[in-house]
Amino acid sequence: MDKMKIAIVGTVHQKGLEFLKDNEFEVLELSNFNNQSLKNELKFVDGILLRTSKLDEDILSHCTNLKIISRHGVGYDNVDIDYLNRNKIALGITSTSNAVSVAEHVMSFFIYLTKNLSLSDSLVKKGDFERKSELPNFFELFEKKVLIVGFGRIGKEVAKRCQGFDMKVYVFDPFLDSNIIKKYNCIPIDKNEGLALADFVTVHLPLNENTKNFISKTELNLMKRNSVIVNTSRGGIIDENSLYEALNSKLIKGAGMDVFESEPPSSKHPFFNLDNILLTPHNAALTLECRERMSLEASENIAYYLKDMSKLNKDNLVNKSFLKD
Repeated sequence: MDKMKIAIVGTVHQKGLEFLKDNEFEVLELSNFNNQSLKNELKFVDGILLRTSKLDEDILSHCTNLKIISRHGVGYDNVDIDYLNRNKIALGITSTSNAVSVAEHVMSFFIYLTKNLSLSDSLVKKGDFERKSELPNFFELFEKKVLIVGFGRIGKEVAKRCQGFDMKVYVFDPFLDSNIIKKYNCIPIDKNEGLALADFVTVHLPLNENTKNFISKTELNLMKRNSVIVNTSRGGIIDENSLYEALNSKLIKGAGMDVFESEPPSSKHPFFNLDNILLTPHNAALTLECRERMSLEASENIAYYLKDMSKLNKDNLVNKSFLKD
């Protein structure tokens, strides 16, 4: 009997690939991700482990044997979910793998943007050690107010770390019962009220038609002058033009962005001209430990969906209507 074929679209940690091979799958590691190559290479595969390449209907319609796509991550805006639903193709995500890595990245943004780390480092390296008193004011995290927008697994891990710094944690999540938020010793709050009182805002939402430009000029105008905003979820949730204006005019103190509306951003992106924004290349979830976990979890989604549904973490399936009895 021929082995089921699994295509790896993007570079992933070997641990996941070894798991698939150990479970008697034929693993196809693709190296060319242009549309025509994907149409040819994916035609007869049973499953796809997907990094960041876009799989739209034009490509998916050539996948005549496809049963499941497993995303190496939690976002799936690079996959045509409507096509998958119409054709009863399952979509999996790695919902438990990246929360710690992303939460630590958020805290790194908070500390970098409030402690003048870059300016202090430059001062010492230039031999201007004694000019430290000339640096702009910098701040503690202690007892500062943080607003977490979206309280899934990552939001909860961020809350835990903020509480470790004795910050006061507020949460806006209209889809979550307030009692669940309180269970984590956080304070439920309205979006606008939270933005107005927060010293730090961190966004943890999926990108969809309801969250596009969720933070724009109106919301940024509500924020404190010394506040910091961070986005490690998806580009497009914070309107980049509005954020640029807020930072350029010093309406807010700073921002940390791991994601962009268009990736990679243009070499002429206006953010590059600002000194009060810290940018990272969508790598908040790319620690070694996280890459290993995501590779394995994405592979488990595929293997268990195709061979042993009893072992599948069903919370990882986006379109649960395709669960087998």
